[in-house]
Amino acid sequence: MPEDPDPAAAPPRPPGPDAGLAPRAEWLRLALAYHNRRYHQLDDPVISDVDYDELVRELSAIEAAHPELAQPDSPTQTVGAAPAAQFSEVVHRVPMQSLDNAFSEEELDAWGRRLERLMGDVSNLALVCELKIDGVAMSLLYEDGRLVRGATRGNGRVGEDLTGNVSTIEAIPDHLILDAVEGPPPKLLEVRGEVYMPLSSFEDLNRRQEESGQRLFANPRNAAAGSLRQKDTRVTASRDLSFFCYQVGEIDRVTPFTSHYESLEFLRGAGFPVNPAIQRVVGLSAAYAFCGHWLQHRHDLDYEIDGAVIKVDDLAERRELGSTSKAPRWAIAFKYPPEERTTLLKDIEVSIGRTGKATPFAVLRPVFVGGSTVSMATLHNQDQVRLKDVRPGDTVWVRKAGDVIPEVVGPVLAERPEGLPVWEFPTVCPSCGQPLVRPEGESDTRCVNAECPAQAWAGIAHFASRGGMDIEGLGERTVSVFLDEGLLVDAAGIYNLDFDRVRQLEGFGEISITNLRNAIEASKHRPLTSLLTALGIRHIGGTTAQVLARTFGSLDRIMATSADELGAAEGIGPTIAESVAEFFARPEKRELVETLRRAGVNFVGPDAPDRPQVLSGRSIVVTGALNGWTREEAEDAITSRGGKSPGSVSKKTDAVVVGADPGASKLSKAQELGIPILEGAGFAHLLETGEILQSSPAGET
Repeated sequence: MPEDPDPAAAPPRPPGPDAGLAPRAEWLRLALAYHNRRYHQLDDPVISDVDYDELVRELSAIEAAHPELAQPDSPTQTVGAAPAAQFSEVVHRVPMQSLDNAFSEEELDAWGRRLERLMGDVSNLALVCELKIDGVAMSLLYEDGRLVRGATRGNGRVGEDLTGNVSTIEAIPDHLILDAVEGPPPKLLEVRGEVYMPLSSFEDLNRRQEESGQRLFANPRNAAAGSLRQKDTRVTASRDLSFFCYQVGEIDRVTPFTSHYESLEFLRGAGFPVNPAIQRVVGLSAAYAFCGHWLQHRHDLDYEIDGAVIKVDDLAERRELGSTSKAPRWAIAFKYPPEERTTLLKDIEVSIGRTGKATPFAVLRPVFVGGSTVSMATLHNQDQVRLKDVRPGDTVWVRKAGDVIPEVVGPVLAERPEGLPVWEFPTVCPSCGQPLVRPEGESDTRCVNAECPAQAWAGIAHFASRGGMDIEGLGERTVSVFLDEGLLVDAAGIYNLDFDRVRQLEGFGEISITNLRNAIEASKHRPLTSLLTALGIRHIGGTTAQVLARTFGSLDRIMATSADELGAAEGIGPTIAESVAEFFARPEKRELVETLRRAGVNFVGPDAPDRPQVLSGRSIVVTGALNGWTREEAEDAITSRGGKSPGSVSKKTDAVVVGADPGASKLSKAQELGIPILEGAGFAHLLETGEILQSSPAGET
């Protein structure tokens, strides 16, 4: 009997373009087998899911067009990979299959047409839509109501026995809730689901890794898989894993349900966690709408999803549809665009921000990820580069989630060229050549040269940005041109621009000059909050600027207030207070302020709050679109009455105000913690009186 292949042994180089289809198909089979082993056995993939899917699609297309090249053990016909050697094997009583994938509405429609050929009209077909949790597939076996085994999917037939580790997961019941199940517990019940690591737990785990100087985990899925495969169950127990069930795999008696949705309700009643986003819908259009909704709201969740799963609801219809050797015909996974890809790290460079902060960033071979092509990504700071140990020449994981700035997650060590040198953080500023300094106890390295050109550029661009004084037409490129031409030295110079010289520059006609002049003039009347944000004071963002403006009423009063007095104000604290006092103590900043004063920029904010402080000490979270309010207006209404309006729900939250299309994770967390949930009328009453009125328990209407 041949030995099992080395899981880390990479496939040979791909054949050249003229080699023909047979060698290409053979290479694809070897490559996919290698990537399956790295993903399922080593928890250390070297390519992204989307790159893997592309290889599968290419091999499937070759095998479909040339059946003589197909093989029965092809990765297109099999599931996962053989179990890792360090755990006992478990033979699944019912194979754990994979799912076919759809990547567009057209491919989802093609699945619908396949169903139609087998079933007839499907326009009114009942479907169940579920989120595709990015975790580790798990089979749980219960005998007489007690958990006796937890096993991974493995290759679909044989998985790994992880019972000891699985039993440490709090979300997985060790016995069924008998009074919630009709009659005695079944002699045998197999439940299938996904073990995952919540994002908040993942961030906490990486924070602990960083504090102890250990390598960071690349993503929650790998962290969950690695945590499950620990020899020491205490390590698994410390990792805060969770679980959602999505299927009854096997049950030994006549069931009280005839549909998949009813089976999930049965499981919920028996004590299993069922994802609250699951919906029963009618027809593919409604299913596609579900997929689109969660594509837009995937970042509202405290766990990662990489798509949605659509299943035929009726269990009898499922049995008629049957399965292929790999996947059931009655279900399909709708895959979302990738948020992680691998690419080449060409170089690491350092940028200097408006406060002198030196930030390393990656120069990448362009890669499409998170809905756009990325060629640069942040590396955060010196310590992060050291912890991640990324080096120019590495293949790296790049992540871009929604509107979040792309970041390099870590290297693909299996792909690292031999002898690649460690990257060293520079000792001098790349812009002005002055020494870079890292203050004791801080994670950031800084250029302390007040005349640094890079700081000037970043400061002016920030001042004019939408989050600052919102001067349309004065973007980063224009700021660069004006600096190069000597038209600007600092932000105050914006209000004394020599427009005669601007006219001489290429690309600046009368219309663009008039628009820029009007935008600059309009910025003089922005609220004090905008000015405080635009000045670029360390630790001062829009929320803190709003607190300063409302508390002190004018820039002059803020400048005249000591650090101790500033720190005593609610919502400020000593770190922010010291930063504000230090900023206005610098002569060049005082000179900047006086130039702005002479230009007629508004220095006066709202008076000390005249609204009754009925929400003093209260924490009110806003989620969803409120009728008659923007999100900012609702949050301002809360803070102007003395309350706080954080972006997440916690045990300290007093109430959650819910509008249309709320974030599911916030709503679910509020329900879990029993926090009052208010709608429009309740919110209005809260603002007027400070009283939290709720007509029904959290989340029920």
